[in-house]
Amino acid sequence: MKRSRSKPLNQEMNLTNMIDVVFSILIVFMISAPLMSQGVKVDLPKAEAPTLEQEKMLKVSLTRDQEIYIADMKVELEDFNGIFKSLWDGDMAVVINADDAVPYGIVMKVVSRVQQAGVKKLGFLTLSKDEMPEE
Repeated sequence: MKRSRSKPLNQEMNLTNMIDVVFSILIVFMISAPLMSQGVKVDLPKAEAPTLEQEKMLKVSLTRDQEIYIADMKVELEDFNGIFKSLWDGDMAVVINADDAVPYGIVMKVVSRVQQAGVKKLGFLTLSKDEMPEE
């Protein structure tokens, strides 16, 4: 038998379609992988935080009537920066003591002014579960 030599046999494989499919799947995984890692539920260990030394702490208090006190001295929000910088020695920890009835926005104004002064050690006074009144 004689083979026909009119058509040469094409032995190359066309990979274009397979490469398109692989890149499409790769893009889907690249987009969906970060979304899967967000919102992971983690139970953190319970521990008691160490207390700060009273001598090295500057207390900023906000009362229910939205009055601001720095180390038991009443100040207005406009005068806060000057008085705070005169009382803070640059290394002291600052503790915010705000009544729970004070609006969040006012507390954040005070916190932002404290941070603008350069405070690195900032904390909030809270009640422990033992100290909380029963409702």
